[in-house]
Amino acid sequence: MGKLVYGEGEYSLELDDRLLAHLQIVIGAKLRRREAFYFSWTSDDDKRNSIWVQHAIPLRYHYDDATQHAINREWLELLTISANGASGLTVTDEPA
Repeated sequence: MGKLVYGEGEYSLELDDRLLAHLQIVIGAKLRRREAFYFSWTSDDDKRNSIWVQHAIPLRYHYDDATQHAINREWLELLTISANGASGLTVTDEPA
């Protein structure tokens, strides 16, 4: 499990490395264009969580290992579409 660290380390979210790799691409694309957005996920206790992501707030991606994961273009597209929607980027399961 990797970690997405939000802000100055005051908050971190444990995520599968494969998911983290896909999120890094989507989030990076939005931030390069200086587009702020919500990022939402469901925690282990089935509660919805959201943070506001913008270019001025530091983000760090910590991977559990150095494996370069193959990118699933379909999943990347689904995540990108959600990131561009009114509700923001929402974590979804990888399509088969």
